[in-house]
Amino acid sequence: MNRHFVNSPTVSPRPFPTQRGEVKPVSKWEAALLITVLLASISVACGVLNLFLRTEHIWSLYLIGAAVMLWLWFVPPLLDRKIHLILRLGLDVGAVAIYVFLIALANRGFGWYLGLALPLILTGGAVVMLLAIALRGRSILTKVTLTIGGMGVFCLFTELFVDRWLTGAWSPAWSLVVLAVCAAIIVPLVIIRRTPSLREEVRRRFHM
Repeated sequence: MNRHFVNSPTVSPRPFPTQRGEVKPVSKWEAALLITVLLASISVACGVLNLFLRTEHIWSLYLIGAAVMLWLWFVPPLLDRKIHLILRLGLDVGAVAIYVFLIALANRGFGWYLGLALPLILTGGAVVMLLAIALRGRSILTKVTLTIGGMGVFCLFTELFVDRWLTGAWSPAWSLVVLAVCAAIIVPLVIIRRTPSLREEVRRRFHM
């Protein structure tokens, strides 16, 4: 009776597939080509539109620069996931430098680009690269300590470049306050890091 009921044509089919299906993963080359075509189309369209809508500034350079920056950020790592960390960070810093350069080109501001923007970009990139190298394989406490120290150093160089650009001389003020605050945070972190009992207590309380 039960077997007849199961084989009956009036029994409705199952609401889910009986065979497992898998979707073929998207090729990284196809994804890279799609991103490239999309960004190139936006850049060309904005450039052509800027030719017809003439303005005092070349506004299309903002979008073209953003497209170049996004391409350098996403496409090379997508094509080569084993790309070296330093090379990847170098591409990221270069992308930002190119973008700001195009902004300077649109506003005829090569002076502030070479005297202020480019030094800040290169210094920030150098700090990030050094941190990326120093933080590999480190504990969370060490990573936090080095990151805070790197932020303090970057603020010091930021005020240096700004002062030299505006006045021609370096008069450290606010960056020393930031550096002092960073040092005040780093000192207890170093003590905690070198004291096993304190280190374990912090790890346990903050689930590190």
